Amino acid sequence: MFRLGADLKVYLHREPIDFRAGINSLAVLVQETMGLDPFAPVVFAFCNRRRDRVKILFFDRSGFVLVLKRLSEDKFCWPRREAAVVALTSEQLHWVLEGIDIDAMARHPVRRYQVAG
Repeated sequence: MFRLGADLKVYLHREPIDFRAGINSLAVLVQETMGLDPFAPVVFAFCNRRRDRVKILFFDRSGFVLVLKRLSEDKFCWPRREAAVVALTSEQLHWVLEGIDIDAMARHPVRRYQVAG
């Protein structure tokens, strides 16, 4: 199983892309459309229109790495947020790759207590 480091930041390009795009085209997309540095120590994720394929791009000190995941029968639950670029943790990206709808998940609210008990 492919696993990313827990401390990596992930940026999703929310809109679908043309999946003929390779490393160079995706790096230009990161720089010009997303307004981010493709050489930064972060991960960029892209999805196709049918939501059955995901491309992951990152730079690892000596060159770009491009990973493709294709589903045979299912679809990815791509975040439905308003922003063109969605920031996630690497754990959240792994959830998306496993088919979990992260927008449907709700955590307990953060509570601030003054007295224990």
